[in-house]
Amino acid sequence: MNTTRRVLLKAAGSAGLITTAVAAGLLKPGRALADWNSAAFSADRLSDALAAIGASAATTSLDVVVKSPDIAENGAVVPVEVHTTLPKVESISILVEKNPTPLIVQYTLTDFDGMLTTRIKMRETAKVRAIVKADGKVYTATKEVKVTVGGCGG
Repeated sequence: MNTTRRVLLKAAGSAGLITTAVAAGLLKPGRALADWNSAAFSADRLSDALAAIGASAATTSLDVVVKSPDIAENGAVVPVEVHTTLPKVESISILVEKNPTPLIVQYTLTDFDGMLTTRIKMRETAKVRAIVKADGKVYTATKEVKVTVGGCGG
């Protein structure tokens, strides 16, 4: 049997199963978005985004490290790693100071191993800020990333 045909049949079967589950009410997309912080994600100033996630008074910590390339050739795909040795990490947020909406992502964590890796979009050269909530306290670290070609329409 042709492998392309098998892949197509599997994809069609999966799509049909998901559609049936949604139609039957067994799978509800609204549940996944229940913790959406619309004020934080729609804020157009860094200070407003920090206030919305409760990180206005974050303490700079050497236990939080942001790793990213010094120069990103393409702002549409900038790899970012956040490392921390802090115990009891509750959440990690990543913000880019000069983006149209500074809050890029906010992860709520239960069992954290010390490293988070993702890719983000950056409009222009700016500081990438990681906010780590751990054991009821808020910590931050930053790293400046130079962007040669913007990824947010710039």
